[in-house]
Amino acid sequence: MWEGPVLSEMRFSNNYRDLSVEHGVNAGFQFEFYCEVCGDAFRTEFVPYRGGRASGWVNRTAGMLGGTLGRLSTAIEGVAESGFGKARDAAFLEAIERAKSNFRRCARCHQYVCHRCFNLDAGLCVSCAPIAEVEIEAARAAGAVYGAGEKAALEGIRRGKQMDVKQPRQLVCPNCDAETKGAKFCPECGAKLAVKAFCTECGAEVSAGAKFCPECGTKQGV
Repeated sequence: MWEGPVLSEMRFSNNYRDLSVEHGVNAGFQFEFYCEVCGDAFRTEFVPYRGGRASGWVNRTAGMLGGTLGRLSTAIEGVAESGFGKARDAAFLEAIERAKSNFRRCARCHQYVCHRCFNLDAGLCVSCAPIAEVEIEAARAAGAVYGAGEKAALEGIRRGKQMDVKQPRQLVCPNCDAETKGAKFCPECGAKLAVKAFCTECGAEVSAGAKFCPECGTKQGV
């Protein structure tokens, strides 16, 4: 994230957001640094920028009075703008120093992470060096889900084998077009649904109530 100032320059990473406001009565400096693994953020305390605030108040007053005050407002705003960059750099440097204690740098991937995402024993972030106890529990939970799913699938196969898959079902009611989901009567209008019968031996269509298949002569279960 940072390694301190080098001469007049500052060295830092990109895991931060600049929330500073340059102009107006709410002008000030604030920065947000975040963990590059979990995304949790640390926000520094807001530091007012007095030059920007002064120009904001003068602008408000000038908007009502105009004239000489308006020209004064422009002058003050120019001074505030010229001093903003230097003031921001100073505030940013201070924010970096405050944020240092909340982050560690991974020696492998070079990401800056919070303490919870840093494996202190390995000296690496948890993405590069996962904590064994955490991975064990995660693997145990995943195994339980897999085992339960496998058992449920076997139970579904058992139930499926008991279902009549040879008997066709009328899935749409011819009377009201409602979906029937294979019921004997329409759930919307109550109409009796025609269910075709087929020979269990040769598959030929058999009329309702027939005792023998008209194609192969096999006795039907009626």
